[in-house]
Amino acid sequence: MKKPGYYSSGEFARMAQVTLRTIRYYDKHDILKPTFVSEKGARFYTDEDFARLQQILLLKYLGFSLDDIREMTIDDSNYHFMLNSLNIQLKLVQDKIEQMQLVEKAIRNTSKVIQTKHTIDWSQMLDLIHLTNMEKSLKNQYQNASNISSRISLHCLYSRNEQGWFPWIFEQCSLGPDMKVLEIGCGDGSLWTNNLAGIPENMDITLSDISEGMLRDTRRSLGKKGSPFTFKAFDCHHIPYEDESFDLVIANHLLFYCEDIPQVCREVHRVLKPSGRFLCSTYGKKHMQEITQLVQAFDEHIVLSADKLYEHFGRENGEDILKPCFSKIQWNTYEDSLFVPDAEPLIAYVLSCHGNQNQYIPEHYSEFRSFVKRKIGKGLSISKDAGVFICQK
Repeated sequence: MKKPGYYSSGEFARMAQVTLRTIRYYDKHDILKPTFVSEKGARFYTDEDFARLQQILLLKYLGFSLDDIREMTIDDSNYHFMLNSLNIQLKLVQDKIEQMQLVEKAIRNTSKVIQTKHTIDWSQMLDLIHLTNMEKSLKNQYQNASNISSRISLHCLYSRNEQGWFPWIFEQCSLGPDMKVLEIGCGDGSLWTNNLAGIPENMDITLSDISEGMLRDTRRSLGKKGSPFTFKAFDCHHIPYEDESFDLVIANHLLFYCEDIPQVCREVHRVLKPSGRFLCSTYGKKHMQEITQLVQAFDEHIVLSADKLYEHFGRENGEDILKPCFSKIQWNTYEDSLFVPDAEPLIAYVLSCHGNQNQYIPEHYSEFRSFVKRKIGKGLSISKDAGVFICQK
């Protein structure tokens, strides 16, 4: 007998204007399970399930995969996760528009050559094929951009230091008029979007990243006509500029990701003008240690970083790594800590890390979310151990 307020699978499908086969598919693949299953195996759904089904259908329409949707449709309070995911999709749409514009131009150019010369330019045809295949790599690029956004967001929302990391780093740069600046590994350009009003006149600022997708994001934010910015994608192990080209080179939380840090330092030294400065930020071994302790209390197999990045280049060993290339080295500490009152942004941060957490958490998301909420109670205090080396050539 059907319980009051419950809908059979058929009624539920008709309400949503989808097929019963769709409802069964979502049930089988753990995307939307029924609230109640009778002893005879009949499945029943509620109005709350209907709201989740509407969310699933909307996300599917927006282009998310069912694997994405399985992770995203947790509950309505998880707006941080949802907002982050929608931002990925927005960037994908923007990039698809740019891609289609490039495809349109390539088709017109190829057609024009065929019409005027009555021959086929096979190199242009190959370019067209590469353009149409470009979409395959977009989602991975923007997942990376979104992950960076999640990590930045936690610091911006909950840092005790009112100045904020990016204004503080900007202050350490000691910028002046007519300076030539290179930032390697610029990410989404947050250093500059957070400090546009403070940029002196007549500066020449080159922003670089190894990721073309990341650089497209940055160009959208900062590449307005008349801005001081230029953009170039390259690997910082081989900086494509002449000797003594820049007054300042910035590497914000970058060096510990580099395979050959001494080589990057030599390249930076080469492109710096005499008495030019190299500003490179990093952190120490106590940085954000409470988050690691939290996730390992849930599952000891979780490692939030495949490597201990501070061992590659950190506060403790950074000066020794920099010494062969720079005559003066100074460490400035960013005095700060975090107090995070809510579980959701903390979980978004955890899921964005570079470790193995996504092998363990998504399938147990509800359990992990309840664990985090219970553990942090009214909030979690998190220590920070970060700063910047300022080096002179």
